[in-house]
Amino acid sequence: MKKSVWVSFFAIMLICLFTVPALAAGINVSAAASLREVVNELTGNYAKQNPGVDFQNNFGASGALAKQIENGAPADIFLSANMEWMDYLKTKNLIDEKNVSTFAFNILVFVGKPETKVAKLQDVVKLEKIAIGSPKSVPAGEYAMEALKKAGLDTRLENKLVMAKDVRECLMYADRGEVDGAFVYKTDALQLAQNVKILFIVPQELYSRVTYPMAITREGSKKSDAAAFMKYLHSDGAQKVLLKYGFSVK
Repeated sequence: MKKSVWVSFFAIMLICLFTVPALAAGINVSAAASLREVVNELTGNYAKQNPGVDFQNNFGASGALAKQIENGAPADIFLSANMEWMDYLKTKNLIDEKNVSTFAFNILVFVGKPETKVAKLQDVVKLEKIAIGSPKSVPAGEYAMEALKKAGLDTRLENKLVMAKDVRECLMYADRGEVDGAFVYKTDALQLAQNVKILFIVPQELYSRVTYPMAITREGSKKSDAAAFMKYLHSDGAQKVLLKYGFSVK
């Protein structure tokens, strides 16, 4: 093969090498477990409207996700189920605090089998096993523990609580009958409960409002596509999807 042909061949290979990855812009989203369905729909809708963009969605307890980001896991956008873990990443200089905004709101409920004789928070002391997200990393568990403490029930229940790795696991334990009831978000109960129902709504005055903040991470700030997607999450279309799944936007 002549030298000029080799030069042309390698030139074409270099062009392909450096241009093909640019065809698809990847956005890594780390979101609280309770946002799985709504985030999957929103990223799916956005990808259809923007064919050059693809997503990698990672779901879990907000605390676990924050620790992953701290340890270098790829994340361009973080959606937490409380401000605590967003603030944690801000102190680590991994979130630009100017980009933090509110995504949605939720409420805490207690679920159990329909025949369970529980109608208010004080009734849970009658039960033997109660699922709760681990308060150290699961915001739903932290909200629930806050309510139990304010109601003066935390010490009476300390030997009855079954810790779960995230709010979805709480619901699973209750649905399978492995516990007598569970503290979960209203949206989880409405979307996923099969064998249990909402027995009561935890009084809002007993715990901080369930707020989902969102922000672009330090890595995500380098991507214009991440900023564009964040703008989309504030749109009327995105809010309609949130409302469909039972979240509040005000």
